[in-house]
Amino acid sequence: MSENLDLVRSMFGAWERGDFSDTDWADPRIEFVFADGPSPETVSGVAAMSESWRDFLRNWQGVRAEVEQFVELDGDRVLVLFRQHGRGRTSGLEVAQTAPRAANLFHLREGRVTRAVLFLNGDRALADLGLAG
Repeated sequence: MSENLDLVRSMFGAWERGDFSDTDWADPRIEFVFADGPSPETVSGVAAMSESWRDFLRNWQGVRAEVEQFVELDGDRVLVLFRQHGRGRTSGLEVAQTAPRAANLFHLREGRVTRAVLFLNGDRALADLGLAG
């Protein structure tokens, strides 16, 4: 197992418990991308990433991730397929009803994530990467 895969696994360990507070894994100039969903956007820097994620979480309660698969694509990229759990604060809908399988694509360099792309639709991530089949 590579150091990059170890780092991503450790990040998801906290996220599976619903703890998204640690950002030590992020490069200070990280590019954070919501690739799809209701508000696609790209922001740069840890502070902007944290604010973007907080904005997303405001709509949900009890959000946590359940990993299905870690895929080391190459020496610099790790794809994680996962299910999100939580309930809409207003609607009461389970997040899995709106996004059954999600994906994160992490670009890593020198032990830090330099780019993180969140796909609320994991099938889109697979298609974009040419892995759909």
